[in-house]
Amino acid sequence: MLPDKVDTIIVGGGAAGMMAAVSAALSGDRVLLIEKNEKTGKKLYITGKGRCNFTNACEIEDIFAQVVTNAKFLYSCIYGFSNHDVIERFQEWGLPVREERGGRMFPASDKSSDVIRMLNRRLHELDVEVSLNTEVEDLVLTPEGDRVLGVRLRSGGERMADRVILATGGISYPSTGSTGDGYRMAEELGHSLVRPRPGLTGIATKETLVRKMQGLTLINTAQTIWDRSGAKEKKLLEGFGEILFTHFGVSGPTILTASSRIGDILADHPLVLVLDIKPGLDRDQLDTRLLRDFREDGKKAIGNLLRKMLPKSLIPVILEQAGIEETKRSLDLTREERLHLVGQIKDFTLTLTGVRRFEEAIITRGGISVKEVNPQTMESKLVSGLYFAGEILDVDALTGGYNLQIAWSTGFAAGRRDV
Repeated sequence: MLPDKVDTIIVGGGAAGMMAAVSAALSGDRVLLIEKNEKTGKKLYITGKGRCNFTNACEIEDIFAQVVTNAKFLYSCIYGFSNHDVIERFQEWGLPVREERGGRMFPASDKSSDVIRMLNRRLHELDVEVSLNTEVEDLVLTPEGDRVLGVRLRSGGERMADRVILATGGISYPSTGSTGDGYRMAEELGHSLVRPRPGLTGIATKETLVRKMQGLTLINTAQTIWDRSGAKEKKLLEGFGEILFTHFGVSGPTILTASSRIGDILADHPLVLVLDIKPGLDRDQLDTRLLRDFREDGKKAIGNLLRKMLPKSLIPVILEQAGIEETKRSLDLTREERLHLVGQIKDFTLTLTGVRRFEEAIITRGGISVKEVNPQTMESKLVSGLYFAGEILDVDALTGGYNLQIAWSTGFAAGRRDV
């Protein structure tokens, strides 16, 4: 074997690429992993705010309900290397783990660096050659263009292999190296690209009043998103949980999930978000509670009195929307004003105008069309010897460890040598 020839080359040292390298090496291949950054796992390092929710402990079949795009394509690879396999293997490879609410799995240390260190150690144990600070310019093909023979490096020279796996990611968080290189290389070989869009990101609002609440998190809110663009309004999504107000609009776990569900609709027209800030009380109960408080401290300004019930930064916004002066005494409120206040607390309404940019998105939606990829092996149906793994593919899921599970499963399938 020539010194520059290996069995499998993986382009991209993220989650999918490292798992593909491990899988190929376990199959007995001589493996080269090429990473453009100075270290592997750069995006993995910031996953889950640095804690790395690496998978979910749910039942295997429950994963597919969390996949937004092309769940059926993933059946074979996820059953072939499931979330339970990931948990078991990671522990075997020396990573202590723990489970949190909703089945979310984390390293016991709460440090994503431990996941990366574990994978790098496994690569070393399996004699995988890792080439850092190295960029792939394009792929080397047969004269007919029907088979991959290796890669051409930007610095000059070529590395040859029987198989090349593109695990270059999407274009979210481009500072981590996800700059769409794999898209370009695949398209040059005839692959179709489903338009990339930001996924799992914040959503902008038309109303600038959110800036007055910037940094405020409401823990328990009922959230409903409506499409009111037609003659008849349509309820699109319901959620319950945290919402974070930002300088641009809203964020938080339920909003991130919503962004992947409604992002394409928002690209066409605005939607309406209705928040129930006190979901534990119906309108009559809330009105009764307000009446009681007003009678007890009627001489207090309404802005001060509401601090018993609402966060400080929310109060002036709610009162402004209800048309009530903050300094007005509680006992001077009319019944109509009080009902307007109840209405704002139970139906606080914002206009959603669009998802945020790729620079802020956790994942990229879209990518290489799965119609042109073998779902069992991840091999291209157009070019022999070319494989795909991870975020480069047109597959994505909601938060909770599911996107990393896709990376592990597709990476393992792409790396595994068919017997």
